[in-house]
Amino acid sequence: MSDLVFRTADLNPRRDYDIAFQPNAPEMAAIAEDLGITALRKLRLEGVLKARGKQDWQFSGKLGATVVQPCVVTLEPVTTRIEEPVMRVYLADWDMPDESEVEMPDDDSSEPLEAEINILTLTKEALALALPAYPRAEGAELGEMVYTKPGETPMRDEDARPFAGLAALKGKLEDKN
Repeated sequence: MSDLVFRTADLNPRRDYDIAFQPNAPEMAAIAEDLGITALRKLRLEGVLKARGKQDWQFSGKLGATVVQPCVVTLEPVTTRIEEPVMRVYLADWDMPDESEVEMPDDDSSEPLEAEINILTLTKEALALALPAYPRAEGAELGEMVYTKPGETPMRDEDARPFAGLAALKGKLEDKN
């Protein structure tokens, strides 16, 4: 795992660093646990870390993963294939805002250049951002919840639509004719 951590002081700005990270099964299980997903079947981050100017560094590459998450409706396992571009720019002159409320910048690929660039951390962050927020099993639907007082006719979603009453009236009129 030491080849996943690059000390920025040791990086040669005239050289590009090819990255190909593919964790083994125990490492993938640990990453899945860290991210709170059921399983991680495949994971690969590949790209290039290269100098950007005199002090800054840039990683550009691609993340590929097969993840298993619980369906938000049925809790059944949902398998998703992820293929995402990954771009990070590590800036030496990063200004960290010190205000209590900070507006999100338009460019979310930039971050401060630390003493080390950790490829495992980069991989986990990129995967966390690419995960489906609400995975659903095929055919899973939320259905309709109906609440009412005992003895009364419940109001359904269809009843709340603006033209539901007109459609029912039209149907009755057509039946009479």
